[in-house]
Amino acid sequence: MKFLSLFSFPTPLCKVFFTVIIIVIFVVYNGGATANKLPLNETVPAVFVFGDSIVDPGNNNHVKTIVKCDFPPYGRDFIGGMPTGRFSNGRVPSDIIAEIFNVKKLLPAYLDPNLQLQDLLTGVSFASGGAGYDPLTAEVVACLSSLSSTLVFNTLITFDCSVLSLSDQLEMFKDVIGKIKATVGENRTEMIVSKSIFIVCIGSDDIANTYYTTPLRRPHYDIPAYTDLMAKSASSFLQDLYGQGARRIGVVSLPPIGCVPSQRTLSGDIARGCQEQANQAARLFNSKLSFLMSSLNKRFPEARLVYFDIYNPLLSLIQNPANYGNNYHPY
Repeated sequence: MKFLSLFSFPTPLCKVFFTVIIIVIFVVYNGGATANKLPLNETVPAVFVFGDSIVDPGNNNHVKTIVKCDFPPYGRDFIGGMPTGRFSNGRVPSDIIAEIFNVKKLLPAYLDPNLQLQDLLTGVSFASGGAGYDPLTAEVVACLSSLSSTLVFNTLITFDCSVLSLSDQLEMFKDVIGKIKATVGENRTEMIVSKSIFIVCIGSDDIANTYYTTPLRRPHYDIPAYTDLMAKSASSFLQDLYGQGARRIGVVSLPPIGCVPSQRTLSGDIARGCQEQANQAARLFNSKLSFLMSSLNKRFPEARLVYFDIYNPLLSLIQNPANYGNNYHPY
């Protein structure tokens, strides 16, 4: 099993994202400053997504990495039952977001060789499984996955591995803007970008892999300092995104990282309970991310940046499964 796949939450996250989208719709159509409100008959022209495996619809299929999900049983519940590179048995949250806004049923990967111009006009996902706020994470996770495979197969190879970093994803978005401008003109492009929905969902691999699994950051950063590094990167990215014309941006919190199966196993607890250390780190970063979003809203009053808490809903799903119709609880 690939290292990264242990850290994805495709099924419960999809459920939580339905709640998130209701919040988004409320914010876009009813919340914020008057200038941010849309007429009820005005649609969202496009959805653009940045992030990691949670919202990667297959970009890693076209990147030099083994962090991929383009093989069974992935995709078994997808249309046609075929793996697409999504880190899920079916669709991923970015697909659901695009459908909720009546943009399209599936949000394609930007690196899909079959991508058409119309796909760019209505949005794509730049997300890449294994990416993080920390620029080092894109290389760390990809190389960890390669290393785990060589250990399994008892081979020795030279690593040349990376996935799409957050800065890579931003550069790809800039390319998209250029292509749209060449097609519909500058004014129309500015309208499309300013009225589109932007989702950022990333950061779990920073803490789960780069910080706790490798020794690369821990000698130089304690968790408060490392989450500061992550928050600084998030701030820079969001300001760059704003500089490209984005005005409606939703940023997803970290999930309860210590509750994923791998962290429960690695913690050494015979009961395989949630690893509180990782959860504390996630909560600390989330508090900084929430504060950052408030600060940026004050700095950019014509924009609407929304912080989405998925930590607490997911933790509730994990700790109280019967409340959500799941009576199977092995722990």
